[in-house]
Amino acid sequence: MATKKSASRKSSSTSGKKSASEKSSSKKSSSRKYSPSAQKSVEREMHEFKRGKLKSGRSGKKVTNPKQAIAIGLSEARRKGAKVPRKKAA
Repeated sequence: MATKKSASRKSSSTSGKKSASEKSSSKKSSSRKYSPSAQKSVEREMHEFKRGKLKSGRSGKKVTNPKQAIAIGLSEARRKGAKVPRKKAA
């Protein structure tokens, strides 16, 4: 009985490990997600946000959340045609 328990432990511990070929197949390609121009537009918006000059679209209210500043920068980059991943569904 004791030998069966130790044998089952060994099989479960080795099955959790992946070989080198399995690890490489699960990795995605190492291409950039955001283009340098997209990064620059986000950087510009963050700079305005930090200075307190960033306003939101139609309403013209001051942006108070850094995530909102990043979203504005990314949407401007999308409009310019920069490489930016799609928006996630809400």
